[in-house]
Amino acid sequence: MLRITLNKNDGGQRLDKFLQKSLRGLPTALMYKYIRKKRIKVNGKRAKENQILRAGDLIELYIPEEFSKNEADTAELDRVRTQPRIVYEDENILICDKRPGILSHTGDRNETGAKNIAQRETLIFILQAYLYRRGEYNPKDETSFAPALCNRIDRNTGGIVIAAKNAVALREVNRLIREGNLDKRYLCAVHGRPDPQNAVLDGYLFKNSRTKTVSVVSSPIPGVKRIVTGYRTLSYNREQDLSLLEIHLETGRTHQIRAHMAWAGHPLLGEGKYGHNKEDRALGFSHQALYAYQVTFTVPDGPLAYLNGKTFSVNKENIDFLKLFSWRTEH
Repeated sequence: MLRITLNKNDGGQRLDKFLQKSLRGLPTALMYKYIRKKRIKVNGKRAKENQILRAGDLIELYIPEEFSKNEADTAELDRVRTQPRIVYEDENILICDKRPGILSHTGDRNETGAKNIAQRETLIFILQAYLYRRGEYNPKDETSFAPALCNRIDRNTGGIVIAAKNAVALREVNRLIREGNLDKRYLCAVHGRPDPQNAVLDGYLFKNSRTKTVSVVSSPIPGVKRIVTGYRTLSYNREQDLSLLEIHLETGRTHQIRAHMAWAGHPLLGEGKYGHNKEDRALGFSHQALYAYQVTFTVPDGPLAYLNGKTFSVNKENIDFLKLFSWRTEH
């Protein structure tokens, strides 16, 4: 028999969700069968799959030993050498500046697995290693939780990503995102000079699962979602006919900024998927000039209320395309 006493990061979730995270070797169908057969109990009583767990609960599992093995490997974390760019950190959350070219998650990878530590150094892996070195996270002490990203950005987009250090913070930040209480701002360099200089673009986004791209249309058709993209022009490089824009998303869809600006006739500098970047590569820009540079929290109550009204920004010296414009970093 296996006994698991829940810690503070395990509470607040359904029994079946907890077991899927903590016993990865146990097939899902078999897990539900064991619950029905009373071979999994909570506090000595018959358990239900949708039962909400609390910190301190005792789970008893009368299951084969091979399903109960879920050994944590800290050797991988020891070998990580990449240091994250920390924008802000407290006991609940960590805000970092993701470098362009780094994957947010292993699941974002197109290839079928990583062969060496360098390939596995995704942003979440780097952050977990950082917290492990600081003594704030040890996978051997956790049953179902690991520090997790609350948002993600494209591989070649840089900027702000929020990570949660505990389960309560993860649920709270995810709630803020769902309710639109995180105001995220982006900087991008686009070809041409938008007219008008400040506007809100409205359209509909269609996903092509075969090409892994999206397209923008003016009118709704079956299978599309509405997108709203606000922009304002901050600076203009007359010599290279490039504009620096601040972007505010009222909706958050796949490749929304890249596709919507290209649809408006102003593709991003370095854009290869929705623009033509042969000339851009000659300027030294091989990926989209896009950076999530600022986030503002609206948190009227709850465990993260101390963040209400706070704004966090990246170090603008890390944004390489800003050198093309006279817009100064003190903005």
